[in-house]
Amino acid sequence: MSADPGETRPWEALERLILAGSRSEVREFLDRIPVDDVVLAVSRLTDSTRARLAERLTPERAAELVENIPDAQAVDVLERLEPERSAAILERLPSDEQADLLGDLSRSDADAILSEMSAEGADQARALSSYPDDVAGGLMIREYLTYPESYSAGQVLENLRGNADKYRDFVVQYAYVTRNGRLRGVLRLRDLLFETPGREIREIMLPEPLSVPELFGLDDLRVFFERHPFFGVPVVDSQGRLVGIVTRAAVEAARADRSDSDYLKTQGIVGGEELRTMPLFLRSRRRLAWLSVNIGLNILAASVIALYQETIAAVIALAVFLPIISDMSGCSGNQAVAVSMRELTLGLVRPNEVLRVWLKEVSVGTINGIALGVLIAGAAWLWKGNPLLGVVVGAAMAVNTIIAVSIGGVVPLVLRRLNMDPALASGPILTTLTDMCGFFLLLSLATAAMPLMAP
Repeated sequence: MSADPGETRPWEALERLILAGSRSEVREFLDRIPVDDVVLAVSRLTDSTRARLAERLTPERAAELVENIPDAQAVDVLERLEPERSAAILERLPSDEQADLLGDLSRSDADAILSEMSAEGADQARALSSYPDDVAGGLMIREYLTYPESYSAGQVLENLRGNADKYRDFVVQYAYVTRNGRLRGVLRLRDLLFETPGREIREIMLPEPLSVPELFGLDDLRVFFERHPFFGVPVVDSQGRLVGIVTRAAVEAARADRSDSDYLKTQGIVGGEELRTMPLFLRSRRRLAWLSVNIGLNILAASVIALYQETIAAVIALAVFLPIISDMSGCSGNQAVAVSMRELTLGLVRPNEVLRVWLKEVSVGTINGIALGVLIAGAAWLWKGNPLLGVVVGAAMAVNTIIAVSIGGVVPLVLRRLNMDPALASGPILTTLTDMCGFFLLLSLATAAMPLMAP
């Protein structure tokens, strides 16, 4: 059975080959289609078929596949395979990827896989997976070159030639020079080419290299790489021993992952990564977990309207402006949330600086509130020919804008100080409070002005 690698639905062709049990044709098909199509085709397979594919590939090719597909799918593959097979795949992955996947596996599956790995590999994987994901220890790799400072240039070159296959995927722009495991210097490999073989590398290394501690945070790493044009930076423990390397690419990828995660949380996608290939009821349950909470919050906000039914009945035009004030105030508040989240991420504001942030937001909220209030007041006046209606609507818009940016700016800081996730909770809190305040302001002002405003 053969398949056309140029067809528009490559996952169907791949599935036919997998189910037919042809290992060679599966491998040939994957070799013939672009990498992007491989990821697409594999992601569209069912969970069980994806695992069967991993069984039919060599451990090296299966490792490439696991590294390129989404982590949620990679974890499912490893859980479905026999521990021995999963261990063979993991051992061919970069150390940081090993740690990430082991951390996502259930404890029992992770232990079963680790028991099938080599003792050294399992120890390294356990050590890496013990770090938080957003610190240097959790982002570092173990694939790097290190030599004792007593080595000569000739010995280093001989070691490189003798281990070419092993070092092929290592970070080889530099080698790191150590004494009893402690970092002493950095050796540019190009410098070796111009040195006599007998000269010790301690004489040609760059001494006192910059390094970062194991628990150096993601935001600190971002600042470090902005200040230094390095490919990577050594990671050392509390004793100054070299334990790994953090690359610039790993930091950028981690920041992108965090941004994606925060965005999903702000949209109410809880429980981690969601893919449309996941089980239907799992996706539904994750979304409902937050949507059901929002029903209660929206009912609470709508209850304000119920208190002023007579006012709305008397001045029907108010019903038109309620959603406008709610939406515009929400937009203003979300801008403030975004700025606070960004500054928290960059370390530009501390969670206890609530007053400073509030004063900054009140300033911009006042200007924007007045501008928006004047615009909507003019629209109301022109529409109904009633200047008092314009004043009521404009005043409600102006005041609620100030309230919205105040809430949006301050709530993320308060939540962070309470050790709660601001990305997940800021949006619903902002929406509920601004809706309630906006409805109350408009309807209470309209009630007070009712004798002059009713048609």
